[in-house]
Amino acid sequence: MKIRVDVMLKSGVLDPQGKAIGHALTNLGFEGVQDVRAGKVIEIEVAETDKDKAIENAKKMAEKLLANLVIEDFKVSVI
Repeated sequence: MKIRVDVMLKSGVLDPQGKAIGHALTNLGFEGVQDVRAGKVIEIEVAETDKDKAIENAKKMAEKLLANLVIEDFKVSVI
């Protein structure tokens, strides 16, 4: 089973990478770009066959290693 963990900075946390991307898009002629937030996607192949257990384990992985819970939120899904 393949698990996807999406990690994003919490709203209100400064996102310098997102700002740089937004600025670059504007410089490339893409009009109307108002805000960009950058995050990370982590895909994990697990041997678990029970969807609920796989999601629960992925949440534990995110809480312990993949996300900085002080400044980041995460979402787990099965793909």
